[in-house]
Amino acid sequence: MTVKPTSETYPDTYFAGAYWGPRRESPEECAHRTAAFLNLLASCDPFLPHWYKPTKSRADARKHPLMPPDVLSLAELFRRGVNREKGGPVIEDLGFRVWIHNGGGAYDDAGLRIKCGDYCGTSPNSCFLSLPSQGPNAERMLTAPVLTGVVRSMAVAWEPDWVAAMSRTHRDADNKADMWLGWVTYLSRQRGTVPPLPAPVRIEPVGDMGSLIILTPERFTVANPAHMALARRVRELLAGAGLMQPTSA
Repeated sequence: MTVKPTSETYPDTYFAGAYWGPRRESPEECAHRTAAFLNLLASCDPFLPHWYKPTKSRADARKHPLMPPDVLSLAELFRRGVNREKGGPVIEDLGFRVWIHNGGGAYDDAGLRIKCGDYCGTSPNSCFLSLPSQGPNAERMLTAPVLTGVVRSMAVAWEPDWVAAMSRTHRDADNKADMWLGWVTYLSRQRGTVPPLPAPVRIEPVGDMGSLIILTPERFTVANPAHMALARRVRELLAGAGLMQPTSA
């Protein structure tokens, strides 16, 4: 895939995505996980404690807050997010989809897309958090400590196979459609043991669940050849240890 250059007009955009295989869960179970995640996320940065239900316009959004997270309200959102053929019955094994946002503006917004409860295995379950890309919130959040907190929160709340936090330009340059190695990555211990990795990479445990891998303490950029060389080397070592297989269906 060709990597398009970014500019001040179109800044690079960042995200954190958690992915896991088939897992049958009810709307209530998905709601409990979402509530746990939102509470953990709120402690990562002052921009992240504010979330709103989906509405027809952003002007109405602040009339429908989701924080503090209410499990009953979240469960109802998941029930409404069932998959179905138009005019047909619910397709249970495809789970539920929910989208919420935190009410920011252009390039200064955070959005959350969740696919939960899918047990048919055609595509992974996921929790995808888009992050602000421009302005003071982005400058504060797009740092290794904040993204490490976000990825750790995803790992604890969702128990995924893997999580990656990175820019979309980095994702495109990684050119691995099935599984990405991010600036900050989480790997479940069920995948295996993370091998020793070269400096300045840092490895942190997430309880007994898995490991966080932080490539660089400074912002990882595709424009930095040393960063890209480091990412390639770390991917080689992780792949050699059998840790970079895509989430199985």
